[in-house]
Amino acid sequence: MTEALNELGGHIETKRPDCVLGWDVSHGELNVNVAPASILGLVEFLKTDPTCRFSSLVDITAVDYPQRPKRFDVVYHFLSMYQNHRIRLRMAIRDEDIVPSITGVHPSADWFEREVFDMFGILFSGHPDLRRILTDYGFRGHPLRKDFPTTGYVELRYDEELKRVVYEPVNLVQEYRQFDFMSPWEGAEYILPGDEKAEGGAK
Repeated sequence: MTEALNELGGHIETKRPDCVLGWDVSHGELNVNVAPASILGLVEFLKTDPTCRFSSLVDITAVDYPQRPKRFDVVYHFLSMYQNHRIRLRMAIRDEDIVPSITGVHPSADWFEREVFDMFGILFSGHPDLRRILTDYGFRGHPLRKDFPTTGYVELRYDEELKRVVYEPVNLVQEYRQFDFMSPWEGAEYILPGDEKAEGGAK
């Protein structure tokens, strides 16, 4: 399998050297790094080339690396049911970069790109309807960015008097902001059943 993926990686690099920044095979999967400006052309090639035939878009997601100048990796997963191969495309972009939409080649990318926009704030040019898909219309921020607070910015509850859902700023009492990060098993004064075996060794 690895040999076949190596051959496929070499084939793609040979045919589209303008798109491929680098590639490798790891954990039984082919990974190809691509420049943002080349993503649309490479995706179209992967779908139509007889050796590739990656006709099924499995997923589009992103990974946030706040410490990098190119903060995000946009990641595409494709499946070739004809060749029984999978491929992962990775594209490093800056916070302000706009990524070309691939909905013209894979219409199923519509909701995937909307999810990446909603969760990470990454914009896709040429998308037919780029708006939030998982969070509410008035939601502020992008929840899968590493700098997004785990508590969020607002909370909602049903108000009995107003008979509707109301939004309020998150207000945590101070005791919930203190974390000691100690394992619940460290310093425990009780012994769980079976722990005594560790003291005396296996019998």
